[in-house]
Amino acid sequence: MIPWLEANTPFPDVSEALTTDAPGLLAAGADLSPRRLLQAYRNGIFPWFSEGQPILWWSTDPRMVLYTDAFKVSDSLKKTLRKVERSRLEGGRWDVRFDSAFEAVMRACAAPRKDGPGTWISEDIIAGYGGLHRLGHAHSAEVWLDGELVGGAYGVCIGRMFYGESMFARVSDASKVALAYLVAFLRGHGVRLLDCQQETGHLASLGAFPIPRRQFLEHLRQAIAEPPIERWEVAPPLTT
Repeated sequence: MIPWLEANTPFPDVSEALTTDAPGLLAAGADLSPRRLLQAYRNGIFPWFSEGQPILWWSTDPRMVLYTDAFKVSDSLKKTLRKVERSRLEGGRWDVRFDSAFEAVMRACAAPRKDGPGTWISEDIIAGYGGLHRLGHAHSAEVWLDGELVGGAYGVCIGRMFYGESMFARVSDASKVALAYLVAFLRGHGVRLLDCQQETGHLASLGAFPIPRRQFLEHLRQAIAEPPIERWEVAPPLTT
């Protein structure tokens, strides 16, 4: 049995997360307030649950991560990034922004996909992370084409630790473009590691790989103790 969290119940130690049946599942219950979410992320815990379920809290082992200096940019993505960067600088059709449409990015990430239904991102999740965004702890990277939002990514940043949450694309490679600009920005501000939470083939193709939870938590403790990033401004993308 996993513990049930009330409003003021602290999280159990992550070592108590399940190792079978639902590996990484740590607890259920509580709320998605900014205070609770920040407490979770500072301890390497994240919420993930489907509609109709209680709030479920996870700490996976191993943990999928992307080191910002190991982000893989394919030749085709390099071409796209050069096109977008040139257009952005010349005031053309493409633009990349941070934090100008945070909720819109979340809702686009929650929308049904071509290969299946919508994601786990519920109205409660949108409200909770919207609160983090207003406090300066959650951020979005956005790709715009002819004034329309066509791709993006969002996540949580504490100190020099970034936790990636979700991405979306309405045109080819738009989510990868958003991630490339985000990674470039984070790397330029001393963020070495981006938490990807769970293993997927798509993330692996971009350079992410799993590491032991113990190693992840060691890095996490150091990174969250660093001063926060004060200004979120778009930097040139990584193309090499």
